[in-house]
Amino acid sequence: MGDVFRWGILGPGGIAKKFATGLRALDDAQLVAVGSRSRDRANAFADAFDVPHRHASYEALARDSEVDAIYVATPHPFHKEHSILCLEAGKPVLCEKPFAINQHETREMIEVAQREGVFLMEAMWTRFLPLTQQVKAWVTEGAIGEVRMLYADFGFRANINPKGRLFDLALGGGGLLDIGIYPISYAAMIFDSQPATISSQARIGATGVDEQAAMIFGYDGGQLALISCGVRIKTPHEAKILGTDGMISIAQFWNARTATLSAGGMEEVVTLECAGNGYECEAAEVAQCVLAGKLESDLMSHSDTLATMQTLDAVREQWGLKYPME
Repeated sequence: MGDVFRWGILGPGGIAKKFATGLRALDDAQLVAVGSRSRDRANAFADAFDVPHRHASYEALARDSEVDAIYVATPHPFHKEHSILCLEAGKPVLCEKPFAINQHETREMIEVAQREGVFLMEAMWTRFLPLTQQVKAWVTEGAIGEVRMLYADFGFRANINPKGRLFDLALGGGGLLDIGIYPISYAAMIFDSQPATISSQARIGATGVDEQAAMIFGYDGGQLALISCGVRIKTPHEAKILGTDGMISIAQFWNARTATLSAGGMEEVVTLECAGNGYECEAAEVAQCVLAGKLESDLMSHSDTLATMQTLDAVREQWGLKYPME
């Protein structure tokens, strides 16, 4: 590898455009290749982002010797297949969240990465934001005492399109995997564990996906997390972390730039901007880990990803919700 870390993108969709935009903020990273099943789509994406290598198949991208790592940005049900394709070609992988459809797929992906000795990480980009790292530092340092409760939500109102990815069960549609994973993963980061008990309810819509849901997580130490998500209801997009000695409030926590620490009768407002749109933070973590010879990230480890997927599975089991490919 040279002075510049060279990226390839597998699947030139909307989230791939955000990732490509974020990469522009890194001086030591470059998007050099894109792969699609459509040559026209590959060319259109490459033209928009000045990408030199355009591949009309995912296999060709995985074989590209000019690529140091691949960002897998295809729809949920294809994450396992496409990540394994890249891993078996020896390419480090940053796989868009949700990492997979369920814990069984997640285990298989991790096993392949470990067998091949290739880096693999879930693209839970919120975890790598400077503001998120500040919030985690406050919690670890005991700035609000012992954390006892967390509130977090993520919901928006989308128009129903039975063939669109949000409302098509065959594409892993619904709020839980698409946006519910944000507050669920955030709670896992704050409490540094998964819930011991789960109580949840969901509104299952006409197309069979979860349109809105609410969850209460109970932890071994008696802590609670109250989480909601939805694709048919707009929510405040807030997170509040409540401790015995104070509170942390984060507006739009999943893409946060500002947080308020309230403790000891004082308020401290901290604003930490990103160099780009925020996606560059996870890309920088991948490059740092790969160059250091690591197979996983300390900030988003394989065990973290698997544990969160197990929680997602447990929630869906309460709803009786299965995807056609399971």
